[in-house]
Amino acid sequence: MPLDHVHPLNSLGFAKSPAETRVVVAMSGGVDSSVVAAMLAEEGYDVVGVTLQLYDHGAALAKKGACCAGLDIHDARRVAEKMGFPHYVLDYENIFKDAVIDEFADSYLGGATPVPCIRCNERVKFKDLLETAKDLEADCMATGHYIQRHEGSKGAQLHAAADGVRDQSYFLFSTTPEQLDFLRFPLGHLKSKAETRALAAKYDLSVADKPDSQDICFVPNGDYASVILKLRPEAADPGEIIHTDGRVLGRHDGVINYTIGQRRGLGIGGLADPLYVVKLDPDTKSVVVGPKEMLATRTVPVREINWLGDEDFMSREEWHLAVKVRSTRPPTDAIIRPLSATQATVELVTPEQGVSPGQACVFYDPDSTRIYGGGWIHKG
Repeated sequence: MPLDHVHPLNSLGFAKSPAETRVVVAMSGGVDSSVVAAMLAEEGYDVVGVTLQLYDHGAALAKKGACCAGLDIHDARRVAEKMGFPHYVLDYENIFKDAVIDEFADSYLGGATPVPCIRCNERVKFKDLLETAKDLEADCMATGHYIQRHEGSKGAQLHAAADGVRDQSYFLFSTTPEQLDFLRFPLGHLKSKAETRALAAKYDLSVADKPDSQDICFVPNGDYASVILKLRPEAADPGEIIHTDGRVLGRHDGVINYTIGQRRGLGIGGLADPLYVVKLDPDTKSVVVGPKEMLATRTVPVREINWLGDEDFMSREEWHLAVKVRSTRPPTDAIIRPLSATQATVELVTPEQGVSPGQACVFYDPDSTRIYGGGWIHKG
């Protein structure tokens, strides 16, 4: 008799009882992951909570609204004590610095606009922490991310969250098929953050009203320039602000103070028409500015592609999908032309403004909620 006739699948998809199913929950100390841990503990799963200390504990204690900081470690521990499951704190400072923070600084120095949250998921949470979960003999690892995992005919699929406002698919495109097999996202079906907070109140969790964490946890008050300057002092080297027609319009105090598409704070007032940053050239230490229409991009070179489709990426000359080239923009129709298993040229049907190297280009099914992976935008 098939096993699933003896034990129907539990809520995490295993043909055994919750008590026989060990799940490691990645706990940041925020309301989302705390609710996941409490929910699974109440369902009777063998829950093990793990929190990563990602950067200096002492400095983190004084900073509000950051994930994986000192106060958040304390909050995660309180949830574990209340719900009665073990909780461990792992020191990942060196791993986080090497895999995320250093690249963040170097990317800005190289004229790119990086997304460190994606690298953290890819290189720390879904790599090292996932392996730790396997070492703990867990059946799976659960997180508080707002994204959905569906079982398809050819394996697990990644789908956007039911709540489009909270959807985190842009930040999780690099999740590999092997990682997806092991991961679970119990909040992805919820329709709003209010439902999550209601669950936190139901479980009487101390974090029920805790504010959401900032996007970049290790950047105090959004001042990424100061973080980069500590790591790479040469980032403050001055240079020229140059118009696309070759005119020198002024000087700047470091390319790290500028991003593609920036209009305000350029330090070149008194001009008749508004100008925007259209290019950052770290080799000449130049900030290139021009009219808004020069920001429009139709062709986007993409590399380091993580493909999540059922068919081989190279099996077609073209993929007609929707893509998102910035986390705050909706998906737009595009034609993806593979160059190799990990590289492609993406043609946007409607040109987008402010496309920047270092950002992600995420692939979406235009007719469903499925995510087909994505890659990193680089300089053409």
